[in-house]
Amino acid sequence: MSGFLEVPGADGIGVLSIALIGPDEQRRRAIAGVLAQCPDLLTREFSSYPADLDRLPSMLENHDVVIVDVDSDPRLAVDIVERICNDGSQTVMAFSAQAERELVVQCMRAGAREFFTLPLAVSDMAAALARVSTRRPAAVAIKRTNGSLFVFLGVKGGCGVTTLASNFAVLLAQESGKSTLLIDLGLPLGDVAINLGIATEFSTDNAFQDPTRLDMNFLSSLLGKHSSGLSVLAGPGELPRNEVTVDAVDRLLTVARQNFDYVVVDAGSRLDLKGSALFDVSATIYLVAQVGISELRNSNRLISRFFATRGHGLQIILNRYTPQALIFGEEHITRALTRPAQWQIPDDFASAQRTRNTSTPLALEDSPISIAIRKMARQACGLHEDHEKKRGFSLFGRSH
Repeated sequence: MSGFLEVPGADGIGVLSIALIGPDEQRRRAIAGVLAQCPDLLTREFSSYPADLDRLPSMLENHDVVIVDVDSDPRLAVDIVERICNDGSQTVMAFSAQAERELVVQCMRAGAREFFTLPLAVSDMAAALARVSTRRPAAVAIKRTNGSLFVFLGVKGGCGVTTLASNFAVLLAQESGKSTLLIDLGLPLGDVAINLGIATEFSTDNAFQDPTRLDMNFLSSLLGKHSSGLSVLAGPGELPRNEVTVDAVDRLLTVARQNFDYVVVDAGSRLDLKGSALFDVSATIYLVAQVGISELRNSNRLISRFFATRGHGLQIILNRYTPQALIFGEEHITRALTRPAQWQIPDDFASAQRTRNTSTPLALEDSPISIAIRKMARQACGLHEDHEKKRGFSLFGRSH
């Protein structure tokens, strides 16, 4: 990359994190090209406006500057600018190819600090970023809230928890563009790494060897990496040597949530950890069941005893769901579950068998199962589940 431009007044300030929101690719790339010529920037592009404005603070919390295209939907764009500015933690800039006076006024009233008209000179962008840098205290640490926790729990063994958790985590990382960690607690022998087709040297057994020394540096040294960008703390390949205590799990989840935007846990059927942070009220529990007598009975017991008051924090998944083969009616299933199931994952034996034999995640191919899990992942990170070709708010998220 050539032609870097010095940003005056930015010495010692550090890297600025930029979120560039623009549904129109041509306009978005024009701004991205200008940003690429400015040093000390980390830019992430978002190819559509966010589906849920209430989630804007969490989606953009780690960015210093948000740059918004206001031409694609001026009314929505101005709302976005206002929502971000009301939070007060980011500098907002807007850009347009038209720059109608009324739109400029609306954006500035909403709180935008800068308004750019395309085409944009690199010197104008550099000057605007310099103004941001001078307002940004060099010594202030970046405020980070705990990452979201998603726990997959089976009502009994063999319900497909690992397959769902693994593929959900891959798609969550891809669709959101955010840092995502998958933890395999389906002990004693977890199969997450096998499901993802990756080999890992370390496992949860190493993490639990001495939980008191567990920090992000140590955790990072234990993680494997999937091609999707997903980080993985695998289960042990041999019978674990170390006891899994509630305190150890709590320490692991605390470190993980402080350093990842999303933490996904394959908890198997481990109700012995019900006193741990796995079942914290801030977590989303995906309870995995099938339509069978024992599964529905177990579901009823678990929901009635442990999850009756969780509301939207509990998501019920009916896995390997085949409507034409049901031995119970929908009304009977809902009554057994005490509420309707939010998700129905179809029984696609051919795809499941093929991916198992090739150690390739279902998420990486188009199948009825992957389509259903993608909808779950998109909802989890606040994206619309329709417009699949666009893949929502951050499919095109990338760094420069």
